[in-house]
Amino acid sequence: MSQMPKFLIITGMSGSGKSGVVNVLEDNGYYCIDNIPPQLIPKFAEIAVNVGKSGSSSMEKIALVTDIRGGELFREFGEGLSYLKGQNINAKIMFLDASNEVLIRRYKETRRRHPLDTNSNESIKNAVEKERSILSDVRELADYYIDTSELTIAELKESVNALLLNNPLDGISIKVTSFGFKYGISLEADLVFDVRFLPNPFYIPELKHKTGLSEEVRNYVMSSSDSTDFMKKLTDMLDFLIPRYKKEGKSQLIIAFGCTGGKHRSITFAELIGKYISDCGYNSRISHRDINRH
Repeated sequence: MSQMPKFLIITGMSGSGKSGVVNVLEDNGYYCIDNIPPQLIPKFAEIAVNVGKSGSSSMEKIALVTDIRGGELFREFGEGLSYLKGQNINAKIMFLDASNEVLIRRYKETRRRHPLDTNSNESIKNAVEKERSILSDVRELADYYIDTSELTIAELKESVNALLLNNPLDGISIKVTSFGFKYGISLEADLVFDVRFLPNPFYIPELKHKTGLSEEVRNYVMSSSDSTDFMKKLTDMLDFLIPRYKKEGKSQLIIAFGCTGGKHRSITFAELIGKYISDCGYNSRISHRDINRH
């Protein structure tokens, strides 16, 4: 029986971990090609479709990496994507990113040259900023977004598994995360909620060194009428929004809660909302970006 292949186009900032994603996908049966020019995507898609029609199962899931290494060729990214959409081929885009500081550090540590560093006078910082500007439109097209700034290799693998391998390509994956504003706002979030208006356990000596993962901290945060009212308004809003995001074909939704240090209030609400979403039957996961910071 013939089957149309499913395409995942992986792109994003140089040094953000695309090769690590490819390793995870290959281990899970994806046919992967690295550094393919966008102009070749339609031709390869045609080949893959014909293979599918022949009854072969070797190309049911395909991952193509295309990025700034293609130089001027990469500027035709939109045309390759339009072809897939025009042929009714299931195609999703995954965008890998990291903060400029992390990308610069990674290049310095590996001593590799950035693809846009065309001469010895070009600084890594300038190359990263130039690439981010070029990719801004592509970022807006992405179905999946992963910020690898704080991720280990194991955590990156977990993120990919949660987005793709434990979730159908036509479903919606929901990530609920916490962060501390003192360390910077969450770059990946679709919805950001500031919970710094709620009672802060940091000022309670017996709670200061605990986190929102502990029952004592959660009970303290939720003892406020503002907290319970806010929780009710949140769940009502998410009951309204999530089905509509899913109906519109959104593949990933990231909900972030921020407090001052990312230890107490934000974790409390990320845990409670993550459980609520899971209980509603959605594929969801919870993460805490700054829980181990001091």
